[in-house]
Amino acid sequence: MSPRPSAHQPIPQDDKRTIKGWVRYDWANSVYQLTISSAIFPIYYNQITRNGNDFTVHFFGLPVINTVLYSWAIAAAYLLVAFLSPFLSSIADYTGLRKGFMKGFTWLGAAACSALFFFDKNTIELGVICFALGTVGYGGSLVFYNSFLPIIASPGEQDKVSARGYISGYLGGVVLLIINLIIVMQPGLFGITDPKLPAKLAFLSVGLWWFGFSQTTFRRLPKYTFGHKEKGTSALLGGYRELRSVFNQIRKTQRLKIFLSGYFFVVMGMLTVMFMAATFGEKELHLSDTVLIATILLIQLIGMFGAWFFARLSGRIGNIRAFRLTIYVWIGDIIAAYFITNAVGYLLVGIGVGMVMGGSQSLARSTFSKMLPPTQDHTSFFSFYDVMEKLATVAGTFSFGIIEALTGNMRYSILVIAVFFVFGMGFFFRLLFIEKAEAQQSA
Repeated sequence: MSPRPSAHQPIPQDDKRTIKGWVRYDWANSVYQLTISSAIFPIYYNQITRNGNDFTVHFFGLPVINTVLYSWAIAAAYLLVAFLSPFLSSIADYTGLRKGFMKGFTWLGAAACSALFFFDKNTIELGVICFALGTVGYGGSLVFYNSFLPIIASPGEQDKVSARGYISGYLGGVVLLIINLIIVMQPGLFGITDPKLPAKLAFLSVGLWWFGFSQTTFRRLPKYTFGHKEKGTSALLGGYRELRSVFNQIRKTQRLKIFLSGYFFVVMGMLTVMFMAATFGEKELHLSDTVLIATILLIQLIGMFGAWFFARLSGRIGNIRAFRLTIYVWIGDIIAAYFITNAVGYLLVGIGVGMVMGGSQSLARSTFSKMLPPTQDHTSFFSFYDVMEKLATVAGTFSFGIIEALTGNMRYSILVIAVFFVFGMGFFFRLLFIEKAEAQQSA
């Protein structure tokens, strides 16, 4: 058994025990992404917040379209994470307590998901707030989780390790979702007569699963990661200095600036699709719960293959070219989604989304990790990566809700998502051009 790294010893890279612990967190927290963000909660939310053909819900007395409130709750949650994460991550780098912050967000998210057990027609505000806090916990924990990647894995292994994480996450999400689906679709087998109870139990199971399996991660990851706190300097002041230093490095590094700009637009489209796909299928296409959940399960299973495939492809053609290929497929999927009218079309688009969902997420994380300077203070760098992701989610979901509110048609919102990917593509073309120029100069 490999020794556990300590605050006073170099952290060994590519240690199997440490990497398995890191990968386990994807298994732990991805159940939120599948059950809460994509499958059971959106369907339950739509059922709770509609009255026949009336989609208006009152949130603290304010009338608003239910799907607009849903998308804006996501936007508000990610805006909060985007505001907090750079400052908290800089403090984590300064003090060496990145795992402590990761734990805090994990506990917040798991508790909020568990509290959704009490969400019904009479507790709309509670349900929306808990959903938002669960999103804060999920997004906030990923900042610190992702920052461990360049610490525990060498550059040559980062694509594979990142892909392993996403594959583990997809598999864990599918396992818990199948368990919950058995209860949702066959409640009589468990003596359940309340039609809303199976979904509520699913929300509770997410919180317990997330909290329980994350304990392996917290035991195996290093407790302190190269903090350099100075005596007589407060964590707030030291964190501010760390943040300013990292921001200046990013500002002066052309490749990082271009990557983050392109990633902003790509993830704006990607995560908006993930968050709004189920509500689009239920509301616009009038698909049954069975079709929606079956499609989401299929996307997860294909996503595991996609993460593996693009990790291998990047080793042959390079990260930027492989990532650019995923954007081509995303654009094709979005354009096709605008025209679909039935379950078959929804399923076919879902297959295309599954193929690139895992690959694009995994490649983005490992590509950015490889671009970082040789320093152990990676949390602050990943906070800027995370800020791009969170601000993109805010912009994407908010835009989706605004366009639907103005036009009354979700299909127009879909077309805007395609535009996001096109803008992102432009930045990655520029990044590829820079890499070619650098290769010619070094030849």
